[in-house]
Amino acid sequence: MVRTGWGGAENYVALYDSIVLDNGEQLQVTPYFLINVAGEGEGFSMWAPTPCDVLATDWILVND
Repeated sequence: MVRTGWGGAENYVALYDSIVLDNGEQLQVTPYFLINVAGEGEGFSMWAPTPCDVLATDWILVND
């Protein structure tokens, strides 16, 4: 998902519900958001929406 009001075209949010350990084992975890901020040189970071994000009407869905 992205917000059209966000400045960087590379910024997007994804919801994840599992992690893969170094040994290849996949664990189901409590769902969490990551934001891709690669355009800012940071890669991925944990993300929690602000009240403004939750109420925003400019969200669009994108496919992988």
